[in-house]
Amino acid sequence: MYVPPLSPASGTGHFWRTSAKIIRCVRYGCTNRPFYHLVVMERRKNQHQPVIEQVGTFDPMPNIYNEHLVSFNFERIRYWLGNGAHLSTPAAELLGIAGFLPLHPRTYMTAWRNRQRAVENKALEAEAATSVADE
Repeated sequence: MYVPPLSPASGTGHFWRTSAKIIRCVRYGCTNRPFYHLVVMERRKNQHQPVIEQVGTFDPMPNIYNEHLVSFNFERIRYWLGNGAHLSTPAAELLGIAGFLPLHPRTYMTAWRNRQRAVENKALEAEAATSVADE
């Protein structure tokens, strides 16, 4: 059975094959309970328009074991990166933490800020404990 090729205006024609692709996080879930899909889509579209392919998921809310659940299809991510797809910063961070890519510089900065905040909190707690003990 012969199927004529689709016109470029249909969204699956020549433009779709040659347009810039990006791997990004798309937010799902409800208020105060986000859930993200890692998807491949055209670069100029917003997150609520149709995607080309879903290549992973990320649940940022910790479960009862204090784990953030993440799943990736590394084979398809490798395919899309090989075909010239770009990565958004959050997607690059997740893939770096997963060990698929080198760690993103923003990951180092976040860890540094968390360490500084922990040191400050410990100093404040020690100061509050000494002031209570003095009274």
